[in-house]
Amino acid sequence: MDADALAARIDHTVLGPETTVADVERVLDEAAEYGMNACVPPCYVGEAVEHAPGVTVVTVVGFPHGQHAPAVKLEEAVRAWDDGADELDVVLNVGRLTAGEDDAVREELSELVAAVPLPVKVIVETALLTDEELERACALAKAADAAYVKTSTGFADGGARVADVEVMSRYLPVKASGGIGSWADAKAMLDAGAERIGASSGVAIVEDFLASEDA
Repeated sequence: MDADALAARIDHTVLGPETTVADVERVLDEAAEYGMNACVPPCYVGEAVEHAPGVTVVTVVGFPHGQHAPAVKLEEAVRAWDDGADELDVVLNVGRLTAGEDDAVREELSELVAAVPLPVKVIVETALLTDEELERACALAKAADAAYVKTSTGFADGGARVADVEVMSRYLPVKASGGIGSWADAKAMLDAGAERIGASSGVAIVEDFLASEDA
């Protein structure tokens, strides 16, 4: 893998509650410079697309807890598509999953995936799940025709873990996200089967990779 190939697999992310337009523009400029994608809050999607039309823009739906009403998530997804988003990261309703309401989880995800012609990544929030719940979450995302499963929002304690990525990759392509701040972190996830990395440290990851190549 070279630096360009690595960068193309990184969703350079800014999703904190204090995120401003200036923060989004900085991340977009960095993404454009290094060849990364950018993951931004839904309220800024239109501005992001206008600011950096050459960057793949990812945004979130039902973020960060996944407990919006299904109709609200659906409307948010369609609005993001209308605003120009290229991909959606949708938070699964963990409460319904852990309560055993698998049909409700699958139906919500299926309707959302069918509503937009965009790749949908399902955030399962691995740190909150048992091993059995993680397997069910991934199976439900696959049954809903999601494009990816994603480890976490970054807002629950615990981030991406190698063991979880290994399990998830048996179902769908994986976006590993949460606590990935260096090339060593990213490499561990990619080696475990991740196809995409979500991180606010995208520049640091690429720079670490380049430094390791020069060493």
